[in-house]
Amino acid sequence: MNAEKVREVIVIYRQYFKKNKISKIDFPHEKISFSSEEVLSHCHGMLDKMEQFLDEGRIEKVFRWLGFIQGCLWTTKRYTIEELANHNRPSTK
Repeated sequence: MNAEKVREVIVIYRQYFKKNKISKIDFPHEKISFSSEEVLSHCHGMLDKMEQFLDEGRIEKVFRWLGFIQGCLWTTKRYTIEELANHNRPSTK
């Protein structure tokens, strides 16, 4: 997976969050969250920062954040593991 593919996945998730009216928040890191909506809002907010990290060449950090977001999407029952894996696969253009 390269930076271009990560940007494609970011677009998929941003569209999903917008379509489902999930806001953006920067969740306090010392707080334990119990709300799926708060978790997803935090993930939505992470996407902009991920693009910034890509621009800075911080790909390893982007991969960690992408894994976190995908884990949240799975545990909140938004996507199956297979769907998430398909998001990461090379595009068939």
